[in-house]
Amino acid sequence: MELDDLKKTWKENTIKKPINKNIMEMIQNKSYGPVAALKRSYKKQMLFMSILPFLLLLTNMDDINKPLTSVMYWSYVLFCIGVVVFTFYNYRIADKMQDMNSMVKANLEQQVSLLQKRLQWKIIGLRIALLFFVVLTEVLPYFQHYRMLDKWHSLSPFIRFGFYALLFGIQYFFSPRVLQNKFGRHLTYLKELAKEM
Repeated sequence: MELDDLKKTWKENTIKKPINKNIMEMIQNKSYGPVAALKRSYKKQMLFMSILPFLLLLTNMDDINKPLTSVMYWSYVLFCIGVVVFTFYNYRIADKMQDMNSMVKANLEQQVSLLQKRLQWKIIGLRIALLFFVVLTEVLPYFQHYRMLDKWHSLSPFIRFGFYALLFGIQYFFSPRVLQNKFGRHLTYLKELAKEM
């Protein structure tokens, strides 16, 4: 009886080792796998948010001083910088996951959990940023005059606030889905892999 138990234990251990090795190879692979996909998503977001303020400047090349003296533009630049910095720190965590020579299951689970928590913070942060820009759009014309905002404020308040409500609704329902598709699904997969280790 003891010999049968010993054989069974030995078989289970020999089966688990290749699975762990395959999981580690998948996580450490630089070109494919959930961590590589996660890093690519972070890189794309950093690149896009870094380029966006310059694209806004290019749209105003006829009067370059207008955006450079705009509170709205500089608020948007600060928002983009904040997103890039936040994404960079998430990228660093994902990069550390790929360099896991001595990483244990608990450490991997902790890093995945941290990235999932930060994804929730990002959803909340995007809602706060949208609220900030809506308030700024409503308040700014009292301090600085912009032709575009003057046109916006010439519309009925029902239209403006209806549009804001629509914008909040879209962000509330679709932003978490987009972020889940870009980042969350890779984190969920990593969590499942960590359970198999």
